[in-house]
Amino acid sequence: MKEPKHMNKTEENLSNTIPFQNLLSEDETEQIKLHSNIVTYHENDVIFKQDTRTSHFMFIQSGLIKIYRENRNNKIKIVKLGIPGELLGLNSVLGEEIFSYSAAALGKTIIQIIDYNVMESVLLNNGQFARALMGSICSDNLGIFKRLISQSQKQLPGRIADIILYFSEDIYHSKNFSFPLTRTELAELAGTTKESLIRTLTEFKNDKIIVLEGKKVEIVSEDIIKTLSRIG
Repeated sequence: MKEPKHMNKTEENLSNTIPFQNLLSEDETEQIKLHSNIVTYHENDVIFKQDTRTSHFMFIQSGLIKIYRENRNNKIKIVKLGIPGELLGLNSVLGEEIFSYSAAALGKTIIQIIDYNVMESVLLNNGQFARALMGSICSDNLGIFKRLISQSQKQLPGRIADIILYFSEDIYHSKNFSFPLTRTELAELAGTTKESLIRTLTEFKNDKIIVLEGKKVEIVSEDIIKTLSRIG
């Protein structure tokens, strides 16, 4: 595994990047900056491993992160993607002392690592900031819950439509995007097999619902995708 590259801690790197910064006092903002480091990861670098101890708060400044669980047979289940602006591993950092999942960079990714004791002090003394983080956790959990419900209740076309909308609406905010995952990883995210995923994507392409060239996707009929997602 490649070693992550540590960057110098500078005012330029750390300015205007803290989540919910508008709810922090100037002193709180400065304390977080003074007790932070910027770390750059590259493709496939593991940021943290499942079942290891939590030690810091981590904020995604740029890049995409694959968040996944590993079972006893080393089979991987992708839970979600971490995107810029999110605090990473917040459920484990605040809820447990052990990470309940792993995280790996999908490309060049920059993480702001913040001292745990400083963030804990801010949370204990700033109710508005703590509430905002709680809202972030709840929103994140609801998104995961909806995807799990989708996998258990929807037919395959509905599940694949959900995946397409997830990347279009939640990750890239565009009808044109490139899947950042392999076909196997996409199948893990959708809760299906690689063969079933490929077959369904091909059907969507042949029906002119999407344009698909390798990893590149263009949604041609958003109405049909949303209908498939809704009716399952």
